[in-house]
Amino acid sequence: MEILNSIDDLKIYRGEDYHINKYITIRQPTLNEICDYGEIKYFNMVRSFCSVGADLKWQLDDINVDYTKITDFELFSYILSKNFKKDDTSILFGDSIDFSQMEIKFNTQLKENVLVALKDNSPYLQIDRYVYSSIVNVIRKIHKFKRNDELPGNESTRQVLIEDAREEYEENKDKPQKPFLLPLISTMVNSNGFKHDEVTVFNMKINAFMDSVARISKIKNADLLLSSGYSGFGIDLKKINNNELNYFGELD
Repeated sequence: MEILNSIDDLKIYRGEDYHINKYITIRQPTLNEICDYGEIKYFNMVRSFCSVGADLKWQLDDINVDYTKITDFELFSYILSKNFKKDDTSILFGDSIDFSQMEIKFNTQLKENVLVALKDNSPYLQIDRYVYSSIVNVIRKIHKFKRNDELPGNESTRQVLIEDAREEYEENKDKPQKPFLLPLISTMVNSNGFKHDEVTVFNMKINAFMDSVARISKIKNADLLLSSGYSGFGIDLKKINNNELNYFGELD
């Protein structure tokens, strides 16, 4: 089975479907599609799909799992995958995959557990840790998410982080979730340099939109730094990283 080794950023920006292998294709929704799906529901699903142990500290602790020891693939295959029914993920994967129906099997060739989808009692689709990593890396790239790499320095810190996460959840569980896209869309359509209005913006694919958010923010920040530096009364531009001043530089 062919596995994705690298991600073509330009193809993602262009909004193309991304082929992981012959069975798995990740498609990019437009803002229109996300709006129809429900933006809060959509981003909850996407973030959950990309979750790692550090994102679920107290939940894992409640089932006696050390969040620092469980691998990303173990978390997904044993726990998270059961939550992703076809109707939930079709906006990204089409109708070809129902993660909730996949089963864990031991692959004798790889000598490790994998997720398999069965057809007529025979496996036809396999997701091992490499395929899973390719899927998640593409989804993160599309949405400009970063992996949560937080690790505690010792056991006492681990316990503190677990309790902090639990307290934060308890404080916020009854509060309505705030929309993620609406403030970004509203800001962008009212920003100089953004070429879409409140109607045409919804035709954008999610990566191109998120890239525009980051790029225009970078341009405005560079303008602010340059104006301050050249004013003679502001910052010393020699102390600023050149990438922060370069409109064309890499986005974080």
